[in-house]
Amino acid sequence: MTGTEPAAQRIDTTRPHPARVYDWFLGGKDNYPVDEELGRQIISIESGAPRAARANRRFMRRATRLLAERSGIRQYLDIGTGIPTRPNLHQIAQRSVPDARVVYVDNDPIVLAHAEALLHGTPEGVTEYLQADARDPATILEQAARVLDFDRPVALSLIALMHFVADEDGAYDLVGTLVDALAPGSFLVLSALTADFEPEQVRRGVEAYAAGGVTLVARSQDETAGFFKGLEVVDPGIVSVVDWRPELAVDETPDGEGPVPLYGGVGLKR
Repeated sequence: MTGTEPAAQRIDTTRPHPARVYDWFLGGKDNYPVDEELGRQIISIESGAPRAARANRRFMRRATRLLAERSGIRQYLDIGTGIPTRPNLHQIAQRSVPDARVVYVDNDPIVLAHAEALLHGTPEGVTEYLQADARDPATILEQAARVLDFDRPVALSLIALMHFVADEDGAYDLVGTLVDALAPGSFLVLSALTADFEPEQVRRGVEAYAAGGVTLVARSQDETAGFFKGLEVVDPGIVSVVDWRPELAVDETPDGEGPVPLYGGVGLKR
């Protein structure tokens, strides 16, 4: 979080950014006209995009609740954090495990500008923010080790991140490097775009992101399962995020019918 130039001056407002488009979908204020323009294009193609964004956040909260309440996980590494929304991961985890240690990682200057909002946790716990690129797992692990003990279980969260990394850019190797660094008893929590449910709308959405200079990859269920290689996928498996453990929902109101084009899953490292 160091630098001589204010974060706001380093924010590129000439091109859409996935975190800001996502923020716009969620009704946030931390976005720019270029992000809203792409967001509106996506909605013209797929009117359910905001619902998918909301469902993804709810998946994160349910998965974190499961790991904190039922598995007692006390360490969390959240890569591709995005712009803060409440309740965020550390608030869910520390509500059940007050001494939980949480490290957030992102490389978007606008997230850095709002990082202070991520650092208000419980007195017993620790919350830290690292500015680093998800494509540099070695650096992430090195810096996160200042806060997390990788000899003990860690929950690694890759929420709506890997669909921005193409196979040819080492998507699977990236996840493998991170998982290899985790101790037995750790978990991977991952959600990612799929075209399995709405192939034509997702194809057009991918093209719209590409026109804005953003890589977006839709993966099948089997391809998403590849991120969990060597892990024991917990019930109910890799499913649309709206169908993942709805019994863990807290303060969720009905939000439409049917799946959304995002798979979610949780895997245990034995």
